[in-house]
Amino acid sequence: MNAVSVRSYNERLVLSLLLQSKGLSRMEIGKRTGLSAQTISVIVRSLEQEGLVAKGEAQKGRMGPPTIPLSLNPDGAYAVGVSLGHRHIDVALLDFVGDVKFFATLDIPPQKPGQNESDLIDAVRAAIGALPSNASTRLAGVGLAIPEDREELALVPEGLTERFESIGKEIETALGVEVYVQNDITAAAAGESMFGAAKSLDDYLFFYLGARLHHRLILNHQIFQSPSQTSSQIGLLDLEARLRNDGRHPLDALWARQAEWPDFGEVAESWVDDCIGELSRSISSASQFLPVNTVIVSSYAPGEICEKIASELGMKHSGIDARAGALRASPKAMGAACLPFSSKFTVS
Repeated sequence: MNAVSVRSYNERLVLSLLLQSKGLSRMEIGKRTGLSAQTISVIVRSLEQEGLVAKGEAQKGRMGPPTIPLSLNPDGAYAVGVSLGHRHIDVALLDFVGDVKFFATLDIPPQKPGQNESDLIDAVRAAIGALPSNASTRLAGVGLAIPEDREELALVPEGLTERFESIGKEIETALGVEVYVQNDITAAAAGESMFGAAKSLDDYLFFYLGARLHHRLILNHQIFQSPSQTSSQIGLLDLEARLRNDGRHPLDALWARQAEWPDFGEVAESWVDDCIGELSRSISSASQFLPVNTVIVSSYAPGEICEKIASELGMKHSGIDARAGALRASPKAMGAACLPFSSKFTVS
């Protein structure tokens, strides 16, 4: 490795650490990375000049000079995340600490007859346009979360699955930005790891409750996906079918990005119980092969639903820390926005 690549790796190492923990002193960075004080000083000075890192207020200790905490600069970088679904497409702009600066939801299909450009590209353009005036050069790129589950792809309107494969190139051509593509469930897991409930975790079992129920295993920050990955029918589609059979209409609230659902009564309560049962079986199966200590339950369903499921799981499996996901608006879109950040600023 030449000097330039070593410096780049060390910078990524420091940025990765600051993504996990804010307000670290240079001494703490040295302890966690093994880098010398001189190397850290050079790296921090460079990152400050680039606007990626910001100093906090000096903190006086019992002994020695005051320590100066370092954190990521929220305006240091931005990224757009796009999540493609069978009913909606979500577009989000995130800053360098994961705060949402722009969010839009588009109905499927995204293109209207007679339009030269799709609503999707217009939404991505609007997200980029929401950048602060002095941050137009700080866009790291666009992340694209695409579904791969065959059961969910079968729900997409005819002809749209093929377009999913070309949307990345369309965005690059139309807007001149780099596009990074990832499986949507893996993207959601990455989002919870970088900015959400799993930020401080190395190992955990991740569940995503969407149209169907999906899972991923994360070990030492690496997300594992089996080639024969399957999903469970317990999801929002199942709840929608149960409510429809119960004579409840309309059901658009299930798919809206809102703080809470209407009171769906016993039907929803029974569905939540079945979700907990399915998750519990998955945890028991995984526990036969490796210790499962932490579980993350992520969804764009209302937070109280995830929190209830996580609480029930924690009580059902003693010794397991079950947490609701922290990315509320759209875990997949927010996770997609993490792809440019991971590619450009972190250690893989």
